[in-house]
Amino acid sequence: MSATPEGVDSRTTALDETFVRAQFPAFAEPSLQGFAHLENAGGSFACAPVVERLDRFYRATKLQPYYPAAPSTTGGEAMDEARSRWAGWLGVGEDELHFGPSTSQNTWVLANALRTWLEPGDEVVVTQQDHEANIGAFARLADEGFTVRTWKVDPHSGELDGAGLDAVLSNRTRAVAFTHCSNVVGSINPVRDWCERIRAAGALSIVDGVSAAPHGTPQVPDLGCDVYLFSLYKVYGPHLGLMTLSREWNERLPSQGHYFNAGKATARFTPAGPDHAQIAAAAGVIDYFESLDARHVPGADPAGAPGRVYQLLRATEQALVAPLLAFLDDHPAVRLVGRADTTNRAPTVSFTVEQRSPRALAEALADEQIGTGYGDFYARRLVEALGIDPVRGVLRCSLVHYNTAEEVGRLVEALDRLLVE
Repeated sequence: MSATPEGVDSRTTALDETFVRAQFPAFAEPSLQGFAHLENAGGSFACAPVVERLDRFYRATKLQPYYPAAPSTTGGEAMDEARSRWAGWLGVGEDELHFGPSTSQNTWVLANALRTWLEPGDEVVVTQQDHEANIGAFARLADEGFTVRTWKVDPHSGELDGAGLDAVLSNRTRAVAFTHCSNVVGSINPVRDWCERIRAAGALSIVDGVSAAPHGTPQVPDLGCDVYLFSLYKVYGPHLGLMTLSREWNERLPSQGHYFNAGKATARFTPAGPDHAQIAAAAGVIDYFESLDARHVPGADPAGAPGRVYQLLRATEQALVAPLLAFLDDHPAVRLVGRADTTNRAPTVSFTVEQRSPRALAEALADEQIGTGYGDFYARRLVEALGIDPVRGVLRCSLVHYNTAEEVGRLVEALDRLLVE
């Protein structure tokens, strides 16, 4: 996926910071005053429409949905609205969209479907770059006698490349799982190009978008992937996983749901449905995105809103993260993981410092009301491939569009002091 989606104007208006932060209750919460949330890759603040929809569902319609009684009918309609609007925003059919308890759970269900579909001698490809959720479930297929090949990263940059993909593809490859964006390296991978190669090999492409979607959700058909997964709680919503699965592969893979739901596309890969209220509340994210578009491009064709919002978020975040990347790249004590420029990079920034443990740095920053994270972030195979001790891990700072230049400045100033103490 390129920095600017096809058909989207690269020009954009400046983000209305006051408007944006007013849409998130956390910024009005007294206990959070003065706190800078700079570890959004672990989970973002929820926007107000999500909180309001969740509250409304629990108060007025918290019973089994889809029955004739009015509260039950209303609850079902709210759930259907969330499915319809998310499908429209992502450019897929409603029957191609699946809500699950988490992305890890959705991936596990998908891997179990492959387990009973694959034939002896078949091969599956995973990478060293992914979160373990998009590796482990598929790597375990080796226990069933299938071959699991690893697409390796460059040990210096942590990046994947097309040559590495070509090296692991064969005429027995049946599925390839890779990430849209690394949650440690931050690189945005060329999904469409790689999916075209995977499709030419006759294999299923499974793309983990968890670390990409918070920075602008894609039009899934433009990516060319068969499966796209991400976590709504990192995209300003409730704690759910969202998976898109093409009709072709929905029909080819064996159902994982109740036997009597085998003919129902949206129930075949959700053996245990998640919280009804959270599904309904997920529509609040689209409420927010649409309000963001209307605020910045009033009167524009609603059909173009997903692309415009993507570009608005992307431009805002590139400007936000640039000073942090420049500071870390120039600091002699820092090993910056990934690119120092913002090209094809998400504002997820990881680094190590030899004389200070990531945990100690995170604790020192927390004392200054700056929230960061430390560890391997479930990308242990990647951290090990980079020659970093997984017990120490890295310090991670991850920005989204509602962060501010002032918060980034506080972080840089604090690091400048802490790295010489």
